[in-house]
Amino acid sequence: MKKLRDYENRQYEEQEKDLRQKEQKSVRKKRKRNREYTFVSWFFILIFLSLIGYVVYFNVAVSEEFINSPYNTRQDTFSDRVIRGNIQSSDGEILATTNVYDDGTEVRSYPYANMFAHVVGYDSNGKSGLESEANFQLLSSHEFFLDQMKNEFLGRKNMGDTVISSLSVNLQSAAYNALGDRRGAVMVMEPSTGRILAMVSKPDFDPNYLADNWDYLVNDETNSSLLNRATNGAYPPGSTFKIVTALDYFRKNGSLEGYSYLCEGSITMEEHTINCYNGTVHGQEDFYSAFANSCNCAFADMGTDLGGSSLKDTAEDLLFNSKLPFTSYKTSSFTLDKKSGIPLIMQTSIGQGNTLVSPAHMALITSAIANGGVLMKPTLIDEVVNKTGESVKKTEASAYKRLISTNEANLLGKLMQGVVTNGTASALNGRGYTVAGKTGSAEFDENGSSHSWFVGYSDVDTPDIVVSVIVENGGTGSEAAVPIAGQIFDAYYYN
Repeated sequence: MKKLRDYENRQYEEQEKDLRQKEQKSVRKKRKRNREYTFVSWFFILIFLSLIGYVVYFNVAVSEEFINSPYNTRQDTFSDRVIRGNIQSSDGEILATTNVYDDGTEVRSYPYANMFAHVVGYDSNGKSGLESEANFQLLSSHEFFLDQMKNEFLGRKNMGDTVISSLSVNLQSAAYNALGDRRGAVMVMEPSTGRILAMVSKPDFDPNYLADNWDYLVNDETNSSLLNRATNGAYPPGSTFKIVTALDYFRKNGSLEGYSYLCEGSITMEEHTINCYNGTVHGQEDFYSAFANSCNCAFADMGTDLGGSSLKDTAEDLLFNSKLPFTSYKTSSFTLDKKSGIPLIMQTSIGQGNTLVSPAHMALITSAIANGGVLMKPTLIDEVVNKTGESVKKTEASAYKRLISTNEANLLGKLMQGVVTNGTASALNGRGYTVAGKTGSAEFDENGSSHSWFVGYSDVDTPDIVVSVIVENGGTGSEAAVPIAGQIFDAYYYN
């Protein structure tokens, strides 16, 4: 009997053990399945979050760039349903409009013809200028939804939104007329907001007849009339680059006080000679007089002490060799480094050598100086409104980047004031407003021919506008560029 009970107990224990093993095995299988389910779940969650992230990135960062791309076929769909909207100046003038004829034909018209050719751009044979930058807004319609439904029912197009630009007809006209028949470019900005008030490039073209003259304009390498010289021109900066050299000197030495140089009209190092303009002997100079006189000898000597590597660091802080905050632009180049020889350093320090810069870039540097070191993001659009004038979107001023410290900006501003009060831009002194600026003569051939430069700003205590001017083959800055800047400043304050 006892043996039987023992046997039954062993049988029971073995059954219990088998059950436990089966349960454990089942639990392990469930855990394994749960891990697989968890992995799959997290995989799809990550995919979902990635899609959400991309959607956010697309809408915030690149949506307009994609929509405005000439390769986006959706634009054709927009133009089939919307009449392209108007482009206006900040003072209410029509700069671009679409004329619709009885047969339904649409023709883009530019009332100011050549005057705004590059900055407003064109809408045939591709797009440029504001026509390209604001393409999505111009082909969007925010008409009242009942009117849109009515137009849809009747098979009529809706009216596209109007883009109100920051451009001033007064300043654009002043810049355009002041430049006259000469080749070159002008850019006018508000340093405190980044608003672009004027942008002129010559030679120019009439966008009303662009399609008719397209082949000629594209193949005319002599004039390059389609080139916007303000943003895509590449010029040696001449003595305007002494702003960079002066900044680098201050950063390396901590002060401008105590600087002294005896100018004898020329300087020679390693068999390379730099002359002051017309061989002028400036005599004993401190830093302020050397800058005001635009003394090549002093700055060539200064540059050799600074060295190529130091100058490069400072130049790149001012966006040389860097991306610029424009839709279309030519990157400014600076090639000095620690291996550069003395002759090239001497040339580069005075704005010659291999350095190239656009008038727009020089306007940005000057704007940062005028705005306490902070560069505001340059903008061409103030507001977008619908057919009835209701606001769709407003552009808020925003900082792009701090280029220099407030102290450095104040110092450079003081140097530039000296150029106007007793230096090469003295023609701008005593006009009823104050100006700070820098002239430049940029040699571009072996005969000593030079482009004429001026960069500066008005009302030095609370700067109003920045003006950047280049006149190709214009001689010295004081000969051609300064008078043009003077006409623009006068137009701003007196017209």
